[in-house]
Amino acid sequence: MTSPLLRLGTRGSPLAIIQTNELRDALAAAHPELSAPGAIEVVPIQTTGDKVQDRALAEIGGKGLFTREIEERLIDRRIDMAVHSVKDVPTWLPDGFELVGMLPRADARDTLLGGQSLAALPPGTVVGTSSIRRQAQVLHARPDLKIVPFRGNVQTRMRKLAEGLANVTLLAQCGLDRLGVTDVGNVLAPSEMLPSVAQGVIGAEIRADDDRARRYLEAVNHGPTSIVVGCERGLLDALDGSCRTPIAGYATLHGDRLRLSALVVSPDGRAVWRVEREGPASDGNALGHDAGEELRRIADPRIFDGP
Repeated sequence: MTSPLLRLGTRGSPLAIIQTNELRDALAAAHPELSAPGAIEVVPIQTTGDKVQDRALAEIGGKGLFTREIEERLIDRRIDMAVHSVKDVPTWLPDGFELVGMLPRADARDTLLGGQSLAALPPGTVVGTSSIRRQAQVLHARPDLKIVPFRGNVQTRMRKLAEGLANVTLLAQCGLDRLGVTDVGNVLAPSEMLPSVAQGVIGAEIRADDDRARRYLEAVNHGPTSIVVGCERGLLDALDGSCRTPIAGYATLHGDRLRLSALVVSPDGRAVWRVEREGPASDGNALGHDAGEELRRIADPRIFDGP
């Protein structure tokens, strides 16, 4: 094949490539014309979030730093789909873009490397993380622990841990699973560390007017995952927090019912506000939005303000 039928843009990290290959394989299995050699091209793109490793994401612009350069190529039609970890996708997409295809959600929980649990860590333990969500929940549970910045991909953070730059760190279990890294830590229950919105989900962003890309993705879209992600992103939509607001949300599907746990935390961990919701799966986005509105009402309004 002289030119690909479909070009998938992605971050260039080992994990991002694995995730994009997972979508590529699903598309090839669903559409015979995409199964031919060379029919789908994976296009690695370096993003600002990958380039800048010496500062926390909140200090340099937040989630959009992992999507902006990929979206630029989507606008220019140099790629047909932008493949993302949906947790990295901003709440609101640029005009003319849609988040359409989602693969089945992997394990959304966080894993603690270097310790059995947060409760079992010795006083003064140094926790390496640059996630404000993880930092705030750690400090809420254990204000006696020390947080140090820990940026980089999975391999980089594991190397930093091995070098002694921190005693423990937290990573998404889905990333470890996809990289084939096993038996390296202890998975934390959502009651101990509530996951990031859409953690564990691979999704594709397309131009809203690209009916061909939409048709390809509709065949591989996992309905239950779309429902829970729609609920969790409804939460974000209502909260409209800055990139410095620690927010967590995790929805699970039980038959035709959804259960959502959500929280916001002060960055120093001193205060936490939680809500639980249950309702019909058909109203998932509204359920998430309602939970976000309640958190807006009960939480200190200052934590939603930018720097």
